[in-house]
Amino acid sequence: MNADSSASGLWAAIPWLVLFAFYGLPLLHVALSRRGGGWRPPAGSRCPFGPRAGWLVMVLMLGPVGWLMFALRRPRPASNGRTAR
Repeated sequence: MNADSSASGLWAAIPWLVLFAFYGLPLLHVALSRRGGGWRPPAGSRCPFGPRAGWLVMVLMLGPVGWLMFALRRPRPASNGRTAR
């Protein structure tokens, strides 16, 4: 094995690393985050998906932009007047 073939192997791994960094890690973050919401839809909702599934679809379709939307969203105020954490 020569130095040229090992360098080409490294260059071949770069697209996979980019895909993992820009799609895999944000999807993992949304799936495991406490702020993602529930997996099931809220009571009375007509949508079959919960908030977390919706965020996963957003991140899957929009990539880093969808993840930024998830990460920079503002929390909703709680019904008792306090801010949600």
